[in-house]
Amino acid sequence: MSTQIPAVVLGGTGYVAGELLRLIAAHPNFTLAAVMSDSQPGASVAAAFPHLASSYPAERFKSQAELAELIAGTSECAVFAAAPHGVSAALIDTLIDGAQRAGTRPRVVDTSADFRYATPEAYTAVYAQPHGAPQRLAQFTCALPEHLRNATTPHIAHPGCLATAILLASVPLLAAGLVTPTLFVSGVTGSTGSGSKPVEGTHHPLRHGDLYSYNALKHRHAAEVAACARAASGVAAQFAFVPHSGPFARGIHVTVQAAAGRPLDTAAVLAALRDFYAHAPFVRVSDAAPRVKDVVASNYAHLSAVAQDGTVAVLCAIDNLTKGAAGGAMQWMNRLFALPETAGLSASAPGWT
Repeated sequence: MSTQIPAVVLGGTGYVAGELLRLIAAHPNFTLAAVMSDSQPGASVAAAFPHLASSYPAERFKSQAELAELIAGTSECAVFAAAPHGVSAALIDTLIDGAQRAGTRPRVVDTSADFRYATPEAYTAVYAQPHGAPQRLAQFTCALPEHLRNATTPHIAHPGCLATAILLASVPLLAAGLVTPTLFVSGVTGSTGSGSKPVEGTHHPLRHGDLYSYNALKHRHAAEVAACARAASGVAAQFAFVPHSGPFARGIHVTVQAAAGRPLDTAAVLAALRDFYAHAPFVRVSDAAPRVKDVVASNYAHLSAVAQDGTVAVLCAIDNLTKGAAGGAMQWMNRLFALPETAGLSASAPGWT
């Protein structure tokens, strides 16, 4: 397929933006038209992301005004929003307003939390600030591509990276009625999940060689996970989630445990997972426990499971920046433009990272 679609990236200096740029550079149909950074307009993209210098040797960040002018001159475009929570909504709202006045039809996939909730009140309850564009909420659907075949809204909100791993592991259990609807989750995430600005929790001398929990039983993704799981499975479930900071840069490993709803063995749970994800090109179910190194820098999710003595445990490994953010967003954008879902995303993990 030779169709070329202009792609723009909002919030262009963070880790997710860098991953989006890497994926766009290798995509057969999306061509980078602009990457926006109001804090660094005119600065070199290669200086911000040296590993992308060969793909974007002359590209420079554009301002919001320059981006609006560019979008107004296209008939359609793919907008990947990687701005921070609390910032993304207003940027997207302004962009869509301008595009509509110009007769342009952008499709937006947002990787922030700004459009993951159905109401502004639900968003405010978690993020303790007013929503930046409440009138746009109905135009976004929040779901994983594996859990919603066809979106009914023009734009998509991608779930968070930890939420992605939890949902991949738990939704099949709930949908098939294999477990009682109280799930206990332990997840370990790499330091890139905390963003590109250094803080004490991600400072290398403190994180290296260490493992510790944070926000135990009160992580902000828990409400998002419960809402997405209910939409995908039809079951209202409770998630008791304890996240951990791991001593590595990329990747997430999640363990979801629950009481079996009926007698089950390991083979039955694995069979249920394989059946549920039979048509999901990026989900692989194996008898062997998943390892982070096998998925880092890829859009693949590796799952396994064990059932014994009335307890079910599902294990999931993903890359937080790819499958948990930029890759999942690209997967959705492929769908929104009726492209093959795997376009630009089928590369294997590099291994030995």
